[in-house]
Amino acid sequence: MAEKFEIANLELKSGESLKLKGKLSDDAKNFSFNLGTSPGDIGLHFNPRLNENVIVCNSKRSNGWEAEQRSGHMCFTPGTDIKISIKFGGDKFDVKLPDGHEISFPNRHGYDKLTYLSVKGDFKVNSFKYE
Repeated sequence: MAEKFEIANLELKSGESLKLKGKLSDDAKNFSFNLGTSPGDIGLHFNPRLNENVIVCNSKRSNGWEAEQRSGHMCFTPGTDIKISIKFGGDKFDVKLPDGHEISFPNRHGYDKLTYLSVKGDFKVNSFKYE
């Protein structure tokens, strides 16, 4: 059964960061973080697909997915503890990976505040904070 962690009353403003710590399951294939204003309006969909050796970033508007951005930088290993930091800038999201590599993704919807977060898949959240 895939883990699911969801917050519908987040108050993440431009300039703030969200830090997530957790553990990948021993047979992890993929997981995703979604940041936006609702499940149907996502500014950042961050989706490492371990089984494909790719990280996919995307956005969703009115339940419709937009153009994918793919990165071949894979640093996730099943069964390991990881921490990820997501900085929400005015014009983009900067995702700092466990090995220090950063992936940037544009704030396509021009959000100035994010109220929704979900974590799905083979990642168990142990802690999260924003600052």
